[in-house]
Amino acid sequence: MKKDIILAGVGGQGILSIATVIGEAALKENLNIKQAEVHGMSQRGGDVQSNLRISSEPIASDLIPKGCADLIISLEPMEALRYLPYLSKEGWIVTNTEPFVNIPNYPAMEAVNGELAKIANVIKVDVDAIAKEAGNPRGANIVLLGACSHLLGIEPEKFEQGIERIFARKGQEVVDSNLKAFRAGQKAAGR
Repeated sequence: MKKDIILAGVGGQGILSIATVIGEAALKENLNIKQAEVHGMSQRGGDVQSNLRISSEPIASDLIPKGCADLIISLEPMEALRYLPYLSKEGWIVTNTEPFVNIPNYPAMEAVNGELAKIANVIKVDVDAIAKEAGNPRGANIVLLGACSHLLGIEPEKFEQGIERIFARKGQEVVDSNLKAFRAGQKAAGR
């Protein structure tokens, strides 16, 4: 088993939390993981990207070559497009539908959606709205994780255990709201 994942978004959206939960789940599956540092302006509002590689075999590098990513997980739709050169021909994009307009010349959403429509394997989810409906407006990142979890080759229970471990220090209420967000994301993706 091997999955090369690009995590993309804007600073403050929770990219690192997604990576941490995936990493926890992968370790529970006895998989090897390597993660590159977050690249970009990790302050709130700047673009961020990270490589996460998971494999049953040893992993030599934490960087994903162009054309080899199995999955782009993006909390911001234009940021998903930024990393298209890295997506493999069979790869998937799972992205939020709602933009985070952080630049004055942000393209029209019709143009962004037009480019996404050219990709064979795309799941678009309004994770912000789903997170609010689930009672966890700050949990959009965990909703997105739920929406892409079926593409990662890891049992859903392992992600839930990762969420429990990662958020335990914040209390059971935070754990429960993130589990609810994760499950809402799974449901939104038809899982």
